[in-house]
Amino acid sequence: MTDSTKPCASGTGTAEADLLSWDFIQDPYLTYHEMRAGTGPRRLVIKTLSTGLRSWLVTEYSDVRRLLADPRLSKAAGGAAPIIAKHSTEDVSGAAITSESMLFSDPPQHSRLRRMFSRAFTMRRTLDLRPRVEELTDELLDAIPTGAEIDLVESVAMAIPIAVIGELLGVPRAAHQDLRRWNRALTSVDSEPSEKYQAYMASLEYFRTLVAQKASSHDGADDLINAMIDPDNEERFEESELLSTIFLMMNAGYETTANLISSSVYALLKYPEQLELLRGDATLIPNAVEEFLRYESPLNLSTLRYTTEPVEVGDTVIPAGEVVFLALSSANRDPNRFAEPDRLDIRRNAATHLAFGHGIHHCVGAPLARLEGEIVLARLLDRFSHWEAAEPLERLTWRYTLQFRGLERLPVRLHA
Repeated sequence: MTDSTKPCASGTGTAEADLLSWDFIQDPYLTYHEMRAGTGPRRLVIKTLSTGLRSWLVTEYSDVRRLLADPRLSKAAGGAAPIIAKHSTEDVSGAAITSESMLFSDPPQHSRLRRMFSRAFTMRRTLDLRPRVEELTDELLDAIPTGAEIDLVESVAMAIPIAVIGELLGVPRAAHQDLRRWNRALTSVDSEPSEKYQAYMASLEYFRTLVAQKASSHDGADDLINAMIDPDNEERFEESELLSTIFLMMNAGYETTANLISSSVYALLKYPEQLELLRGDATLIPNAVEEFLRYESPLNLSTLRYTTEPVEVGDTVIPAGEVVFLALSSANRDPNRFAEPDRLDIRRNAATHLAFGHGIHHCVGAPLARLEGEIVLARLLDRFSHWEAAEPLERLTWRYTLQFRGLERLPVRLHA
């Protein structure tokens, strides 16, 4: 390593912060504040789906936004294996989780996969879902007894997005609980690698069977899987690409939306004056959703990237062949970009938040997540005139996962 590529001293230690600690998961913002006050990225152990990795963490808004679109940070799954093995804290010589979806690919493969997927998952298809999302939301809210204690995470925040994404893909409701169970194992920090691998393989096998059934039955259903396997398509997915894309939609597609919904209600309970402001002016709902996405980003960290050549970040040069994670939650609380970032303000212009990423990997499901967030919030405000936390908010816990940011449970009473 030459002097020109040697990381500065402030970036070499791992003792400054423990991202695997319970305290960090519960409140990462103080740690992120201290990191942003430093001179560049930090090298830490970060837990991924497969293993713990000695990685670089970037926390400042300007750096995060720039690196999200920097082609020197690769996401190609094919080149990641030796880098993961090099920086892993565990033995990864056995079975490993791999993906050939557009999320873990670079151009030109990424361009081809995203182009094919976008032809099936059009903006028109998303907008056409509005009546069905409204119907599903009404059905689930009808079952909530007025004034009784419920867990909003379980009864609303998780239930609605998984019903929507399930219908979008054409996954029967009977399978939704299995998909949620597999996803929980995959995203938990304390799940064993073998447990994660088993969950991943079980979900892929389920999707493989579902695709085969749809391909053989020709049921003509207007769902996303049928659209992607349509034999009249000019370009076709390979089986591994198709399964990885479906897996990506089913898991990330509902998890982030569920976190958006529960965190939005949590934030409004924490700031009752903002709740009353929103209740008094429903036209603020779309803008409020952007602020909720900024304030509690459903994704704490971006997915894995690795450097293909040295990359300068602040006073540090990250060498080639290093793992890099971008802290979306930190960027969205950076005071150099958002004034008083730790304060919820539903009138704020938060449109430049990075909750859905930036660049060619900007979340393809962002319009659907926004649609669901707006509909659910509007329905909750319209149906229930008073929201009450059933437990002190400071006692609630956040899920023990590094990638996602979502509450374990949110006990509330909703009064008509």
